Amino acid sequence: MTSHPTLFDDGLLAAIRDRFAHVESCPFAGPRIFFENAGGALRLKSVIETSAAYAGYPDNQGRDNPASQALVAAIARGRADMRLFLNAEGGEVFVGESGTEVLFRLIRTAALAGAPGGLMLGSTLEHPATRSAMARWAEVTGRAHVLVAHDDATGTVTPEAHLDAITPEVRVATIVQTSPVTGMAVDVAAIAAAIRARAPSAFIVIDGIQHASHGQIDCAAYGADGYAVSPYKVFSRHGYGVGWASERLTEAAKEQIRGGPGRAWELGTRDAGAYATFCDVVDYFDWLGARVSHAGDRRARLEAAGAAIHAHEAALTAAMLEGTGNQRGLAEMPGLRLIGGAAVAGREGVVSLALDGMEAGALVSFLAARGIRVHIRKNDHYCGNILAPLGLDACIRVSLCHYNSLDEVRRFLAAMEEALEAT
Repeated sequence: MTSHPTLFDDGLLAAIRDRFAHVESCPFAGPRIFFENAGGALRLKSVIETSAAYAGYPDNQGRDNPASQALVAAIARGRADMRLFLNAEGGEVFVGESGTEVLFRLIRTAALAGAPGGLMLGSTLEHPATRSAMARWAEVTGRAHVLVAHDDATGTVTPEAHLDAITPEVRVATIVQTSPVTGMAVDVAAIAAAIRARAPSAFIVIDGIQHASHGQIDCAAYGADGYAVSPYKVFSRHGYGVGWASERLTEAAKEQIRGGPGRAWELGTRDAGAYATFCDVVDYFDWLGARVSHAGDRRARLEAAGAAIHAHEAALTAAMLEGTGNQRGLAEMPGLRLIGGAAVAGREGVVSLALDGMEAGALVSFLAARGIRVHIRKNDHYCGNILAPLGLDACIRVSLCHYNSLDEVRRFLAAMEEALEAT
């Protein structure tokens, strides 16, 4: 069994949970444990309030009146907070339709800006957002789309696995920072460095969507040209995505209003409330960082919050996989298959599994009847890249976040013991 010295103390965890809506109860289904965070995290109460306020403002930016000036100021602050959160140097931060749309835009721009010929490089671990965009623009530009195979046993893809595929012919490369199915992280900085060593002019785009709520983001350290976040997975709301594009990618030709600002990525009038709600997210990280550290500046507090979040979630994951108190963990349960193995190290908030003798959809319903919300992942266009090589039609995904508690993990393990008895 495992001890959990890096969990938040009870007082801090209570304060954290109090800042989120619907932590313990669904407004439609009643009391429940929310282990479906990878499908969309809980919302900050401040985000809900800010969204409502900005939805009511009739004014637009760019007018000569106080309301318009306030909207412009909110957008400017939002951009500054986005840049701080991403630790993005140079280039531009921008808001798009969604994280997926941001990835498509970054990849499309890179594919058309790259030198003719060559190839486009990704991996089989990636979400279909990047794989689909890469396949589309590889076809349009007449390039091969090369996929590095991930390791089924560990649920990740290493820099070493990329080496044979990295040649001077790479024009665009995509890297997923954390798999939304296996939950395993990828060493994006090392992979980007390996690409830069052999193909220094390649454009590199990182999918940070699954990673963003589970730890620090440091675009300045990655050596990439683009990064994408879906804010609804990091305590904000649906309806927008956040992107960063490097200086040279920003200088590339892209869809724009003719005669407009040459550096602009955004098309049309964006929702000022999107920027304002992302400020709420960054304010929350700042608040948490001040409670887990004595850091003196805002970025340092964000880093401290990310480290504390990562540590708390690692402790919860260890309890889930290895057991806690007198409860055995998932790794010890007979007839249970863990996707990507039983490692705690490198795992970020996701444990996917299949149980012999109980179909995945039935297991989702079994847990729901006991007040635990999880999600089925099927061998389809979203998850077939992970499940098909394993010979699985489906699995369930249990996804936690830093506002989850050890007691919730214990209740989940007890429910899984009941499921074992029912098979």
